Amino acid sequence: MSLGRLLILAGVALIAGGVIVLLLERAHLPLGRLPGDLIWRGKNTTVYFPIVTCLLLSLLGTLILW
Repeated sequence: MSLGRLLILAGVALIAGGVIVLLLERAHLPLGRLPGDLIWRGKNTTVYFPIVTCLLLSLLGTLILW
């Protein structure tokens, strides 16, 4: 496979991922802010630990690649 085709496929995959994220946000399922994701708010900082989001994306990726 040539480099040009690989870059086109990567671009299409990124666009598809963006569309999926937008659709999930409209369905009130915002990635990174799911129940179970940890949020630490300091005086001047906010840190997100998206544990449940990572598990969900890992499961989805495993099912797609399987």
